[in-house]
Amino acid sequence: MLDTNAKITWCPGCGNFGIMNAVKQAITEMDKEGIKKENFVLAAGIGCHAKIIDYINVNSYYSLHGRVPPPLTGMKLANPDLKVIGFSGDGDSYAEGIAHLIHSAKRNTDITMIIHDNEVFALTTGQFTPTSEKGFKGKSSPRGSVEEPINPLKIMLASGASFVARGYSGKANHLKELIKRAVKHKGFSLVEVMQPCVTFHNTYQELNKKVSEMKEKDLDNLEKAMEKVNGFNGKIPIGVFYQVQKQVFEDHF
Repeated sequence: MLDTNAKITWCPGCGNFGIMNAVKQAITEMDKEGIKKENFVLAAGIGCHAKIIDYINVNSYYSLHGRVPPPLTGMKLANPDLKVIGFSGDGDSYAEGIAHLIHSAKRNTDITMIIHDNEVFALTTGQFTPTSEKGFKGKSSPRGSVEEPINPLKIMLASGASFVARGYSGKANHLKELIKRAVKHKGFSLVEVMQPCVTFHNTYQELNKKVSEMKEKDLDNLEKAMEKVNGFNGKIPIGVFYQVQKQVFEDHF
């Protein structure tokens, strides 16, 4: 019911397929639960991730590079009944658009952001991003990047996000549940998705070994959430790190 006639142009094996399938399943299930698909609006930035809105048959909007949160905020203010979901890449949101992301978290705007994090600018064929590992070799760093990567989930927690989670495109069913929880949460929700790029940064083998579904507890404890997002014993935890209820930006209007 959510398929479109658009030709899918992602590389075979791209992690974006897992994210798309998880989103379609999440919307389909929420539609059956009473959140009708007509009330969903998707927006995307610029990058390989952005094509996802061409492939899902619900209302959608193409934003500027890194500027997904502002139009979603406007949509939510204009019609609070909408469920607005933004898609952005690690280069899109953590480089060009990080100020918009921080201020949306600070305001606790009732929007959901899904970040496709493949640790590379893939659409422009292989430059390093803010989350690329130190030593990453690409078009803009042929001898290896000298920069340390940021931890965006720590930034979101410090900025006031009221729902912070991490998923993996290789675990679509687990990711589907995270997306549903994020959308149903009233407040700013961020779901970072580790998404391998098979062409310019193929991390499937590494992630399949390291990804671990964590036991979720003390979700209202900010200090513990800050610790958990770092990972443990060489593992990369996925799941919800933090969730609290507080007044949302739209309530002021």
